[in-house]
Amino acid sequence: MSRESHRQHVVVVGAGFAGFQAARTLARLARRRVDITLLNPTDYFLYLPLLPQVAAGVLEPRRVTVSLSGTLKHVRLVLGEADGIDLERRAVGYTGPEGERGELTYDRLVLAVGSVNKLLPVPGVAEHAHGFRGLPEALYLRDHVTRQIELAAAAPDAATCRARCTFVVVGAGYTGVEVAAHGQLFTRSLVRGQPLRAGIEPRWLLLDIAPRVLPELDRRLSTTADRVLRGRGVEVRTGTSVKEATHRGVLLDDGDTVDTRTLVWCVGVRPDPLVAGVGTPLERGRLVVDPFLNVPGRPEVFACGDAAAVPDLAEPGRFTAMTAQHAWRQGKAAGRNVAASLGIGRRAPYRHHDLGFTVDLGGVKGAANPLGVPLSGPLAGAVTRGYHLAAMPGNRVRVAADWLLDAALPRQGVQLGLVRSWSVPLDTSSPELARVPGGPAERTPDRENRPGAEPESKPGAEPESKPESEPASKPEE
Repeated sequence: MSRESHRQHVVVVGAGFAGFQAARTLARLARRRVDITLLNPTDYFLYLPLLPQVAAGVLEPRRVTVSLSGTLKHVRLVLGEADGIDLERRAVGYTGPEGERGELTYDRLVLAVGSVNKLLPVPGVAEHAHGFRGLPEALYLRDHVTRQIELAAAAPDAATCRARCTFVVVGAGYTGVEVAAHGQLFTRSLVRGQPLRAGIEPRWLLLDIAPRVLPELDRRLSTTADRVLRGRGVEVRTGTSVKEATHRGVLLDDGDTVDTRTLVWCVGVRPDPLVAGVGTPLERGRLVVDPFLNVPGRPEVFACGDAAAVPDLAEPGRFTAMTAQHAWRQGKAAGRNVAASLGIGRRAPYRHHDLGFTVDLGGVKGAANPLGVPLSGPLAGAVTRGYHLAAMPGNRVRVAADWLLDAALPRQGVQLGLVRSWSVPLDTSSPELARVPGGPAERTPDRENRPGAEPESKPGAEPESKPESEPASKPEE
């Protein structure tokens, strides 16, 4: 796409739910009257809600990725990670995939950089736990779980066998519940081909300091999820968290010690560190915007998704939760309002109405409340999968085909070895990218020295906001 000197240039930073929708909506409204550039570290949009199915071997990785260049017509894609915003010069600095430096100037800017794993000051967690925010982490977890079952089957003693087939998931929000639900089914299928010692079965523990699983949802959905998990043998421990992690196991805050080689960190997320350096007011690490998604005092700058603190017009005095559904809808609103700022259409404030939630519990099970009607079992599972097919911007036939194959054929229990443990550290500003030997240095701003950076939470502290910023599954308006 060529640039013309008299045409306005819009730069969208980030291609998650918010950025993807902002670019798509703006391209549709502008009809090639505006130059649009999308800056993103990868060339795909990741449909996060189906990531647990990738880790469990239900879906192949490319099924949950949608090509940006193939989907966003008339949008120029620039591969790179933004590492600096200069509001005065109206420029975005970035580092390309091979370490090269670049800069994009803009007339309008949409910041949709999303979020990264939320860290707590728990000894050993950063070194021994892995998050679940990107495709590399899902691929690593699938290989790791497969490897642990294989090593457990060949373990020389019962204690080692039990430790290797014990899996601990911290955080019982959407991601943690779905990882535990799918993971338990995955390991059950693996041990059919790799029998363990007599009397030993894969053990899954789901921990959370909250009093119940899915604490941000209706209690009926929480009860359904809890019943399904416990019915499959998952040990659900509420009011409990990790006090210390080592390479041999975890010490819980109730004094119990669990021998394990697997610690999955799903306690929630925090805004991408990039936004703290923008220099505008923050609300718990998120850029403060008005109901039109404009940064106050900067009419040319918009922000949406997890990086933005958007006023919740349905609940005055509060901000919208950091969820995929808000990001998806805010992206549309941002695209419309950017177009309006360029003389195309009229701007409108962001408003939302909850139509219900869906939670995938693996197999044919699910929990859902579309339009407030509570559902469970196979019906909820069907509603959940139907929603995902409708919401995905591509790959619907391929996803449906994988689901059919999974129902008819046993899963392939092999490790590809493509992603190693050191490639997916928990403390990363780029969970969508796996580290590679000799690759460019990662952007890791010093949190304590950044202006406006909020303090980290302490173990056992209440979450920053009740709803977690995780890939929640929720019907669109």
